[in-house]
Amino acid sequence: MVRELIDHKADLAVAPLAITYVREKVIDFSKPFMTLGISILYRKPNGTNPGVFSFLNPLSPDIWMYILLAYLGVSCVLFVIARFSPYEWYNPHPCNPDSDVVENNFTLLNSFWFGVGALMQQGSELMPKALSTRIVGGIWWFFTLIIISSYTANLAAFLTVERMESPIDSADDLAKQTKILYGVVEDGSTMTFFKVASWANHWAVRDKWSSEALWLWRNQFKLCFLMLLKI
Repeated sequence: MVRELIDHKADLAVAPLAITYVREKVIDFSKPFMTLGISILYRKPNGTNPGVFSFLNPLSPDIWMYILLAYLGVSCVLFVIARFSPYEWYNPHPCNPDSDVVENNFTLLNSFWFGVGALMQQGSELMPKALSTRIVGGIWWFFTLIIISSYTANLAAFLTVERMESPIDSADDLAKQTKILYGVVEDGSTMTFFKVASWANHWAVRDKWSSEALWLWRNQFKLCFLMLLKI
């Protein structure tokens, strides 16, 4: 296009043509109405479909593991304390006050059930009677309140906001990674910019695409392009 203007084969060219010093020596440009600098053009990443266990994403695996360990620990502690506290033992036959048979509601299974009910914010039919068991139960209730509130807030954010992570944001990211192959339009303004660049990261970008240019051409590989847009 520039050659046709120089050879007077065309009087005017309308195109997204970058304004460079070399081109201004031979042709005249109109006043630029858009300047974006060098941009990285690549295909938009595909969103991931939610999986079966997507409901676990709001909290990290470490947090889930700590919650499980806390649940097991509190249930066992509650069971042991209820066994030692006399206030948790009762007469299952109130009509016979002289009976020597006593029972304890906080068996091992019931202690686990009490923990699950609190974690699910549903409660249970079991209520601690002794001061010691009430303290343990109250601490567990407060812990589950904080965890459930945090989980609910994070889950709402995960469901309403699509998390798209941009793989490349700068020339630094481009030079440091090896998964995405890249190149420039031959003899374009972007190629000229990188050829005369004085920054080390620009050298790394230039050397990488130069070494892979022939391989990319032969294999017709899908890649991202760098472009300079000033029109």
